[in-house]
Amino acid sequence: MPDGVRVDTGVRDGSVISPYYDPMVAKVVAWGATRSQAARRLADALARAEIHGTVTNRDFLVRVLRHPEFLAGDADTQFLERHDAAGMAAPLFDAEAERLCAAAAALAGAASRRAAATVGARMPSGFRNNPSQPQVATFAAAHAEEIAVGYRFARDGRTLDALVIDGEEVEAPRLHACAADAVDLETGGVRRTYRVHAAAGGDAEVAVSTADGEVVLRELPRFPGGEDEAVAGSLTSPMPGTVVRVMAEVGADVPKGTPLLVLEAMKMEHEIVAPADGVVTEVRVEKGAAVDAGAVLVVLDAPE
Repeated sequence: MPDGVRVDTGVRDGSVISPYYDPMVAKVVAWGATRSQAARRLADALARAEIHGTVTNRDFLVRVLRHPEFLAGDADTQFLERHDAAGMAAPLFDAEAERLCAAAAALAGAASRRAAATVGARMPSGFRNNPSQPQVATFAAAHAEEIAVGYRFARDGRTLDALVIDGEEVEAPRLHACAADAVDLETGGVRRTYRVHAAAGGDAEVAVSTADGEVVLRELPRFPGGEDEAVAGSLTSPMPGTVVRVMAEVGADVPKGTPLLVLEAMKMEHEIVAPADGVVTEVRVEKGAAVDAGAVLVVLDAPE
């Protein structure tokens, strides 16, 4: 931890956070000679934090800590009514920075596969005797449905011949270092180190961290097909929680915005509402049920 920052937590790598656990799983404390210095230290520590495997409100907290009103000591209980709460909770990275993080994730993935190879481990990823098309990795991300990254290593295996993101070639990329857990990449004259953490257990989730924040990507299969598809119209749980009320009934016509059920999570109640006009075809949970994030709760048959 940097000077002036302390972290208290009872959670470590491999811990399982139960939905019954208190939502505060860690406490970060910062101090300084002034309020502004303490707030800047805390915001910087949170932005640089590498938190994998659980959803947090870290990006929202960083924006609050850096907000002029908060730094001036003028924040009150109406702070979020005066400012765009959804915008403050958005990822710290913009779309362009997210694209470069996807490029780093693709290169780290190539390095990981080379390191695990039983044959030709010292050869560059995708090596050919003659130059060929770039290898392509595709990711789902917050600011885009998909980010396609094409890359081709030179014969020395340490430099890039090409780096293409969403069909646009990145000019003069320079690869200073590339490993499964970190990529040192220079693009447009700016050099950045991207720390890459791939989820264990074969999960396709990849977290990429820099000094400015972290972005979570999901690598899409190169040859999709055979996976179970979610039922069209499925409404899923946005977080682990407990169903406290079910208002939806099979066969009911529901206008857009109609509350269908209520989840209790993190000591708060969250309404699940109909995203469009439709008919309830399935209700898969009942009052008192504990659900995981992503669990299907209700299925709507909505008109095209």
